[in-house]
Amino acid sequence: MKKLLVVYAVMLCLFFLYVYDYSRGDQTGSTEASKRPAAGSLSEKYVMVTFQSGIEYWKSGLKGFEDAAQLFNVTVEYRGAAHYDVHEQTTVLEQVIAKKPAGIALSAIDPKALNPVIDKAHEQGIPLVLFDSDAPLSKASTYVGTNNMKAGAEAARRMAEFLDGKGETAIITQPRQYNHQERTKGFEQTIKQKYPNMKVAAVLDGKGDELTSKKEAAKILEKNPSIKGIFTTEANGASGVARAVKAAGLEREVCIIGFDKDKKTLDGIKSGSISATMGQDTWQMGYWSLHMLFFSNHHLKQERPLPAAIDTGITIITKENVAAYYAND
Repeated sequence: MKKLLVVYAVMLCLFFLYVYDYSRGDQTGSTEASKRPAAGSLSEKYVMVTFQSGIEYWKSGLKGFEDAAQLFNVTVEYRGAAHYDVHEQTTVLEQVIAKKPAGIALSAIDPKALNPVIDKAHEQGIPLVLFDSDAPLSKASTYVGTNNMKAGAEAARRMAEFLDGKGETAIITQPRQYNHQERTKGFEQTIKQKYPNMKVAAVLDGKGDELTSKKEAAKILEKNPSIKGIFTTEANGASGVARAVKAAGLEREVCIIGFDKDKKTLDGIKSGSISATMGQDTWQMGYWSLHMLFFSNHHLKQERPLPAAIDTGITIITKENVAAYYAND
């Protein structure tokens, strides 16, 4: 909680610095700068683009995006690929760019495949920020979201606590998505470097799907009875793994750590079938993404450069604090 308060304080300071510079205008005598409006207009449209657009995960981020839009008096729209498909998301992003919005907030399904389209937005003067999942080699203005390497490392430390520093583990992830690659890397490196009596025995592809995650977990539990812990790097994974563990008759014997705070995961923590989850602050991702787009669109970044990344932090949710997260959602 202290870390989150620090993050919020830094974000508020950044915002007020921008507002101060903005209202102060150009003190060299330029009347043009001093006459700029302090807010946008409803004709200014910012678009959030995701994938698997129907899942619960995006709701909180979109709410943050909408809340920031109210602050600046601008309009927002939500678009997304219906499926976990890079070609579909590319098409959606192309369509959004063609309408020339004031700015785009994008969660990239792939860290490389979308770069040409992201760069096209940049070349056309459309501000684009990445949130939730980065594409670090693109020309996007900034990244707003979790520091996923740190989050993966923290998941490893928690797993080690639950397993008393010994035992084999597995990871169920989405191996082609950058944020999941980083979580996996953070977990693996921490286990290897800090816990000599533990190891990651398998890394499996859950495809962002509860049923697939269940099937992959069932396979690894049957193949390797020594597995004592499973880390899932995305929202749908933990509930699927919990179903596999229950079907195998291994409840309370296999520790499950998930990611995000969807209701099924929270229910699993409450019942004890899931040990913990890494709770992201998706509302902050949406809220500060809109801020960065607005600053770019109104040329405020010329006065104070945008940060390369904004870490929105994580909270570790366990049975002790899970009740609070039902209220927040």
